[in-house]
Amino acid sequence: MAKVLVVTSGKGGVGKTTSTAALGAALAQSGETVAVVDFDVGLRNLDLVMGAERRVVFDLINVIQGTCKLSQALIRDKRLDTLWLLPASQTRDKDALTADGVAKVIAQLRQKFDWVICDSPAGIERGAMLAMRHADAAVIVTNPEVSSVRDSDRIIGLLDAKTEKAEKGERVEKHLLITRYDAVRAGKGEMLSIEDVLEILSVPLLGVVPESQEVLRASNIGAPVTLCNASSAPARAYCDAMRRLKGENVPMTIPSDPKHLFGKLFRRRAA
Repeated sequence: MAKVLVVTSGKGGVGKTTSTAALGAALAQSGETVAVVDFDVGLRNLDLVMGAERRVVFDLINVIQGTCKLSQALIRDKRLDTLWLLPASQTRDKDALTADGVAKVIAQLRQKFDWVICDSPAGIERGAMLAMRHADAAVIVTNPEVSSVRDSDRIIGLLDAKTEKAEKGERVEKHLLITRYDAVRAGKGEMLSIEDVLEILSVPLLGVVPESQEVLRASNIGAPVTLCNASSAPARAYCDAMRRLKGENVPMTIPSDPKHLFGKLFRRRAA
């Protein structure tokens, strides 16, 4: 039965969709069967990042409303046989998501895959709440800036209060993923340091993804960065994060560009 993982944050533009695609692809490359689910109804970007926008026939709302079967809406990745996408609708709004409908879809996905990764929309409205509702674990994506970290703190509170696990007196397993990190700017005080972010949020660190043009390039060509350029610094960061999600003990580093021999090593316990 699948582990349901929500990739979430309070603020938009921090890299949730990029992270969903990258982690999903990395897990699939490691031998896991993975479904990535786009909950951003009305916008729908996960299919673009994965290069599947022309292959969308049915979507999450169609499955919820019974217009099609789940198997008809799932799109198999053209590069990895064990990676599948369930796209969001671009023509409906978030009110089309129903609690019962989402619960049934997640239950079906649990039976078919090892991992179900839910790409949450930004904010704390209906789509985001339903994306996290059935989560066993959460990756909280944040940039090292005050507004992003503050919004992530709000999301942590919701994960502890508004999920199925919370209602049963259990806790959603939480991991922090810091994206768009620039060590030079952090050293100049132009962004928060990793230690600052960890002190504010008090969530185990899953990984640090450095600022890189490779992320934008991968999105533009429709490929998860872990497939587009596996040797790039962000790809290596996501692969390390994936291994930590699977329970491996991986030293916490900030992967750097190939011209640098080593990234900075942090004496922090991995998530």
